[in-house]
Amino acid sequence: MKYPENWDQLPRHERKKLRKALKRQEQQKIARVANIQAWVIRGVVAVALTAGGYFWWTNRSVLPPTNFTGHIEQSPESHILDKPMSILIQKHMIEHADGEGPPGVVINYNCEDFECEPELIEELADIANQYPEFVYVAPFPGMTKKLAITRFKKIETFDSFDKEALIRFIE
Repeated sequence: MKYPENWDQLPRHERKKLRKALKRQEQQKIARVANIQAWVIRGVVAVALTAGGYFWWTNRSVLPPTNFTGHIEQSPESHILDKPMSILIQKHMIEHADGEGPPGVVINYNCEDFECEPELIEELADIANQYPEFVYVAPFPGMTKKLAITRFKKIETFDSFDKEALIRFIE
């Protein structure tokens, strides 16, 4: 607190009043600084959370399921689909193909975000036709890999077509 130059000449009650006013000003200044610090901390936390969320969102893996938790008892209309297979149906196929057979295998491809060879879908269909009782093929737009093959608790991903590796996974 800084007292005025004429402090000694002021009457006692005026000095008391002035001391209280100066103390109140000092407390208000401290409160303003604390308030500014709190907002700065909130801002830093908000920026960090936003940056972390953005980083997570842009670097997350989007892959097909490998478990059947939350599946629905429904089979796809075909073993070779030209439209994406619902995640819930994929989970059901992983549990048991066609709703009653052995555990299924699903081959997903993403030709929207990756450049696919013209014959890729045909080659995947040929593989599925070799195992018509439990292998499915379907597009999976938004997947972070070009190809993924799944079965219960297992997944293998590919950046290019590898027929031998796909067949090894199936068998």
